[in-house]
Parts: sequence; structure tokens; C-alpha cells
Amino acid sequence: MERTFDCLVIGAGYAGAVAARELAERGGKRVLVLERRDHVGGNAYDCLDESGVLIHQYGPHIFHTASKRVYDWLSRFTQWRDYQHRVLANVHGAYMPVPFNLTSLHMAFPAEQAARLEEKLLSAYGEGARVTILALRENDDPEIRAVADYVYENVFVHYTMKQWGQTPEEIDPATTARVPVLLSRDDRYFQDPYQGMPLEGYTPMFQKILDHPNITVELGVDARDRLELTEQGAKLDGAPFAGTVIYTGQVDELFGFRYGRLPYRTLDFGFETLAMDRFQPAATVNYTVSEDYTRITEYKQLTGQELPGVTTIMKEYSRAYTGAAGETPYYAIINPENNALYEKYRALAEGCGDLRLLGRLAEYKYYNMDAIALRALELCDGLLQK
Repeated sequence: MERTFDCLVIGAGYAGAVAARELAERGGKRVLVLERRDHVGGNAYDCLDESGVLIHQYGPHIFHTASKRVYDWLSRFTQWRDYQHRVLANVHGAYMPVPFNLTSLHMAFPAEQAARLEEKLLSAYGEGARVTILALRENDDPEIRAVADYVYENVFVHYTMKQWGQTPEEIDPATTARVPVLLSRDDRYFQDPYQGMPLEGYTPMFQKILDHPNITVELGVDARDRLELTEQGAKLDGAPFAGTVIYTGQVDELFGFRYGRLPYRTLDFGFETLAMDRFQPAATVNYTVSEDYTRITEYKQLTGQELPGVTTIMKEYSRAYTGAAGETPYYAIINPENNALYEKYRALAEGCGDLRLLGRLAEYKYYNMDAIALRALELCDGLLQK
């Protein structure tokens, strides 16, 4: 007997998996999940490479959140390895913590000047403050303004040019203004209260999230071949589908790029397996003033995997997304023109019955992992109150 479904979820990453589990478990809904790739987990997918190192196939994913709801929800499906992410910047061969902090300050400036700058910064802004470049540049003291100039030139501008393919003149001044200097010696990249890595990896966590009798997952399926959207509602496999459709893919692709492509940045990854225990002094090193790549990640330092004599690193290169086969859209390029184009697609979606757009690609915005998990939970809160 053919199974009928109450809800259709397109995509098995964070957005789709969390929504599917909530609807199936809390709402008692029968949920069909269609995933184009041959695995669950979206861009957080991890797997063993040929040398046995656990890698993140689509770039490093580090979990952190201030949301107890998200942490408690995910903790049902994984134990956590205590991991506090630290990032170093390679600045002309010297490694300094980023975000730029008091430790970085003493590496960047001669000892006497650094001590004087630290005293001035703490006096002006207070211990533990996050001070933006804009605020520093507005200070009357030329030495404090010089700190802002140093961070801009050595930590921010060249890295951002590589990441976004822009010249300094094209970089949004509002973005530059928000770059922080942290007035503490807390070298962690994130200060959220809940941080860690899934003990067995992200993929097993997603498999457990989707392991529910009310959830059917089909991998290697392009939903566009199965789903038809009209103003009258949706059709699944040619038959009317009256349930909710949650779409987590590219919204422009869903509508055949009717108004043109939404611009994204994509990433190319260069994986290298090396015959050594450890390659670099931290899990992630950003190359802020040199190299074509933006950063190198060493995965064993992220996962805590014990595997003597071998390590895998990944060099990350950013470029414009073209839509060519094999490319993945990673980062929406947020500006007024692109937002206006997105709004045209969102208006189309609103005219397609009970269709909900959820996630980075569907909503054309940047979400951290915890934020999209919370967004999915809150979407389901609303759906289940109907």
C-alpha cells in the first residue's frame, strides 16, 4: 500500500532535518524528506577520508550557541566533545589570535608600545569590551586610531578581498565598521556558553534526528522532478498534495531562475593528507595578508580524533558562484539589489499554497548552524499551533 504524507520537506540539512523531526515527533505528522545528495546532513556532512581521518566534506563546522533550547534539543541525538574553537591569523609569518585581542596586541606592537596601548584601551573601553574599528577610529588618541588601522590592514581587508572578491573600495563600510577588537585575553573564537563537536560526528547525529517511524527519507532525489507548484497548491508525483511543503534549497532554482540567478560565493577545497601527527598550531589558521587561499583547517584538531602519523588539512579558496555542475552556493551576497531580487522570488513562493521557505538558500541570508536549528523549531511551533 502506498504511503501518504502530511508534510514534504525538501533538503536533509539542519533546516530540513530539524523541521522533519519536530513535525513527525511533536506533531505526529507523516513526513517525506527528499534530498538531492546521496547523504543527510547538508553542508555539515562528515565522513572518513581514505587515510581514516574524519573530515567535513563541505568545510569546517564548529557548533556553538547561546540558545539552551537548541543545545538541549540537539543533545538528544548526540553527546558532545568539549571543544573551544581558537583561530590564528598568519600575519607575515607570525601567528596571532583572531578576533584581534590583547594577546594579539602584544604580538603586533613592540612591548613598551603594546603595554601603553593596552592601558589606554582598557581605560577608554573597559576589560572584556568588544570595540569596533569604527569606534577606535573615532577616538581622539592617534595611538588608539593606529590600532584600528593595523587590524584593518593586517587582519581584515586582504582576507575580505579574497573571501568576497572585492576591492577595498567595494567593501561595504558598514562591514568594516563592525570588525571587533576584543579587550581581553580570551583567545576563543566564540564566547557562547554552549560549544562543542558531536562526539561521533555530524552525520551520525543527523541520522539519529531523521530516525523516526513517521519520517521517510529518500536520497539522491531532485525534488524538482517530483514537485509541481501552482497557485492552486502543490502536486507531488502528479497528484495533488494538500500538506505543508518546507523548502530549504535555492529559491531561484525552485522557480527556474525566472528573474535571474541570485548571486552567491562558492568555495573550492584542496584536501591534503600528510604523514605527520600535526601540521599547524591551531585547528584553523587564517591567511590574512598572504596566499590565494583564505584559511587552512586541520581536521584532527577539530574532532579530537586519535590517529598517529597522519593528518588531513584543507585549504579553502573563495570565488564567485556560477551555477556550474558540482558548484555549491555557500554565501549569499547581501546588498539592496540582491535583496530586491530575492523579494521577487519570495513573492512567488507566497502564491504557492502552504509553501514555507526555510534556511540559508531558501531565505537568502546567512545563518549559523544553531540559528537555523532555532529557526526550524520556531517554524514548527507555528505550524503545530494551527
